[in-house]
Amino acid sequence: MKWFLKTSALAVIAASAVQADENANLVVNGEIEITTRAEAPAHIDGLSEVLSGWLFRSSETQALQMDDFENPGMIFVDEAIEAFNTVEGTESNSCASCHENPESLAGARATHPKWNDEAEEVRTMAMQINACRTEQMGAEPWGYDKADMLNMEALMASVSRGLPINVAIDGPVEATYALGEELYYTRTGQLDLSCASCHEQNYGNYIRADHLSQGQINGFPTYRLKNAKLNGVHSRFKGCIRDTRAETYDVGSDEFVALELYLAARGNGLSVEGPSVRN
Repeated sequence: MKWFLKTSALAVIAASAVQADENANLVVNGEIEITTRAEAPAHIDGLSEVLSGWLFRSSETQALQMDDFENPGMIFVDEAIEAFNTVEGTESNSCASCHENPESLAGARATHPKWNDEAEEVRTMAMQINACRTEQMGAEPWGYDKADMLNMEALMASVSRGLPINVAIDGPVEATYALGEELYYTRTGQLDLSCASCHEQNYGNYIRADHLSQGQINGFPTYRLKNAKLNGVHSRFKGCIRDTRAETYDVGSDEFVALELYLAARGNGLSVEGPSVRN
């Protein structure tokens, strides 16, 4: 009992030391205004307002994202710019062979995942990048949530910063969206928790020193101070599911594609803000 009380007290102290400034405004480089709170989309019943995870971080962590020179995730954006212009594969093409510069792809991150008519599937940003590599460049696909892919996803996010997330949920994506919604609300694991248990029913509260957010994904890929690297959203899904002590899905699986679609659409109205900085 004494051990429990001591542990609880330390958790409260730690939590009070990392209070977020929930009234802060996110403006990157003094010019890119990021919407970090918006009215919840009509298709979401459990929330009246959607909130970026940035609002739940400490003021010190928030500040890192406000200046590209301070944001450690931008190092990987620079690496992706080099890759964007590098010729690879049997077709002797680079990304720049079809897309003049990264800025020409502004807006792509804001609408993915989305339906691809030619492939007849829902494609995430990572899937679309690999399709370009294999079909247009004749290059090897990058590993899902691996360094090269995350760097390019960060570049695609960076040129879309400030644009509103606008992911479609109707038409041919309806079944995938429904699967993602089911996964979000299904309790799993030894702890009998769902995504909603933390991110809808308890956001704003603390688990030990962790300030629970709504689990919005508009900031991915995200640089985590915890592991000092870019992190992909599917890897984050795996980590959360493991925390419930449940069997998890693989990155790039149909289940995680569905969950990404659902969560992306949950954040419609927030701005793209990747690469974000989180704990």
